[in-house]
Amino acid sequence: MLKLERTAVMNFENAIRGARNPMNSWGRMDSRYDADGAYVLGDNDLDLARRLCRAGSDHRKFLRQIFVSVDITGPLYWWKEFDTYKVATVANSTSTMHKIHSKPFALDDFSHDHMDDETLDRMRQVVAYLEQLRGKYLKTKDKAYWYDIIQFLPSSYHQMRTVTMNYENLRGMYAARREHKLQEWHTYCRWVEGLPYAAELIVPDKAKEKE
Repeated sequence: MLKLERTAVMNFENAIRGARNPMNSWGRMDSRYDADGAYVLGDNDLDLARRLCRAGSDHRKFLRQIFVSVDITGPLYWWKEFDTYKVATVANSTSTMHKIHSKPFALDDFSHDHMDDETLDRMRQVVAYLEQLRGKYLKTKDKAYWYDIIQFLPSSYHQMRTVTMNYENLRGMYAARREHKLQEWHTYCRWVEGLPYAAELIVPDKAKEKE
């Protein structure tokens, strides 16, 4: 299970203006803000953006100046893969170390959407046992119980992080992960496809379809 919320895309205008700096072609800018405050690329600016994207990473530097912030809730096993993307990404996470005992454990705190009935029953037992350990820790403050929780915690446990990235990051992630066997990556890639001008700037196959 992967949940992406509170998406914000920022700095389109400055990125496009910067893309025109090498040729001093600011006079050809034809983008605008619509009534809802969204930045709408004009024909000239969109054509330039697409040509720069096709020209390669050295030419599409403006993508690194289009920023995206999003709250992502996902299992620890997915976050381990996401953490390979360290360049130009920033994340603030909820703390497993400090807050793991602050609320009762529940089944929905874990990804279990692909478990069969037998495995799901075992998972309920794990959750119940974790809740027992939590109760013992709260009652005694014995750090041994806290260590039991941390070391017994399944990798399906959910963590929420506020993540900041840019369009170049997303372009690389999409290309590398869109065929991944984890369903969470498919959810992530569908979210990427829904970002403003993703078809033209991020998703290579979609960009080719529009040519």
